[in-house]
Amino acid sequence: MGTVKRFEDLDVWQKARVFTKRIYEISREGVFAKDYGLRDQICKSSVSIMANIAEGFERAGNREFIQFLAVAKGSAGEVRSHIFVALDQNYIDQQTFDDLYASVTEISSMIAGLISYLTKTSMKGVKFK
Repeated sequence: MGTVKRFEDLDVWQKARVFTKRIYEISREGVFAKDYGLRDQICKSSVSIMANIAEGFERAGNREFIQFLAVAKGSAGEVRSHIFVALDQNYIDQQTFDDLYASVTEISSMIAGLISYLTKTSMKGVKFK
């Protein structure tokens, strides 16, 4: 992994941003928009993915970054659970579910890969230079 200067340059954050935009679009449609509890929770948990990646990166230390990445990964799991609810309530169709599931699973895997990299690298982050 090359040196990344801004969290906005991380592929995983970029994918999380696109995913969050899609969640917001879908949750504004039809009966989904009227289920305020699920709509708000799925939006919050999708935002949490990208926000925790960003916050952890800005902490400038690998241990803290890993901690925030773990929270982001947990939020990805939360979103996966919420999309099952949306499917079961017929707020989304099977194809939309499959697309969302594939996207959030990819993001979760990318986060896991980043955690693994940070755990193994000898670099400790810019605040420890």
